[in-house]
Amino acid sequence: MLTKQEFHNKIAAGVHLMDGATGSNLRLMGMPKGCSTELWVLEHPHLLQDLQRQYAQAGSQILYAPTFQAQPIALRAIGMEDQTEELNAKLVALTRAAAPDCLVAGDITTLAAFCDSWDPKNFDLLVENYRRQIRGLIDGGADFLGAETLLYPQEAEAILTAAELEGAGAVTYTFTMQSDGCLFSGAEVGPVLQDLERSGAAAVGFNCVTADCLTAGLVSKLRRFTRLPLVCKPNAGIPVIGDDGLAHYDMPPAEFARIVQDCAHIGAALLGGCCGTTPAHIAALQGIIK
Repeated sequence: MLTKQEFHNKIAAGVHLMDGATGSNLRLMGMPKGCSTELWVLEHPHLLQDLQRQYAQAGSQILYAPTFQAQPIALRAIGMEDQTEELNAKLVALTRAAAPDCLVAGDITTLAAFCDSWDPKNFDLLVENYRRQIRGLIDGGADFLGAETLLYPQEAEAILTAAELEGAGAVTYTFTMQSDGCLFSGAEVGPVLQDLERSGAAAVGFNCVTADCLTAGLVSKLRRFTRLPLVCKPNAGIPVIGDDGLAHYDMPPAEFARIVQDCAHIGAALLGGCCGTTPAHIAALQGIIK
């Protein structure tokens, strides 16, 4: 796993492109709604790898392994809690094999759906879950840890603690937030980012935020609080629920690319997409950035 300095050396020259959505694309490929993405990917590895190869061909230099909710507390629902470390390692290996020239992020996310409240007694639960996942991600050969779609500062602190206990290297942190920079937990993002920078984060930013006319302004606000590389991974507009029960995003790749290009001009260094984005969105971004 890369150290923080090695990670910064890798991304030192200009902006770098990350991938786009995984889950929304896999659902279009036939993954049933409500199933375990991690288990479905293990049963259909070729579909995941086809998608990741498309991202690499579109210009993505960084891919997220499909380990979004591969924590013990989430895997318990499908009877795979005891295989947490092995499952995470296998999913990282799948991504590495799909695009050997790309950096691979071990994907970690919020556990809010599995915790009843955010009182202090839950902190140890978070740390233990993240520790087991991180151990598997390290064993699988992830280049760095990508904590994303975080809701609460406590989650970032728990991941930070777990990463230190497991001897992990570079860790990036992105939150889903409102356009004014407030987290959905109500916390102001500025102090949270400053704490993460002091604690050794490799990069910070946002994901799962609607790409629109306010997105560049959000980057500008975050830029005032930190000197770390900023991550910008917005959604392809506002979703509409179709007759099939799935969320559909209709923002064209060219419009998405223009919005994210503005974010790069203001200072975002790591650019990609979240829900609803496809390899076509990344290819449009690659074309306009070049």
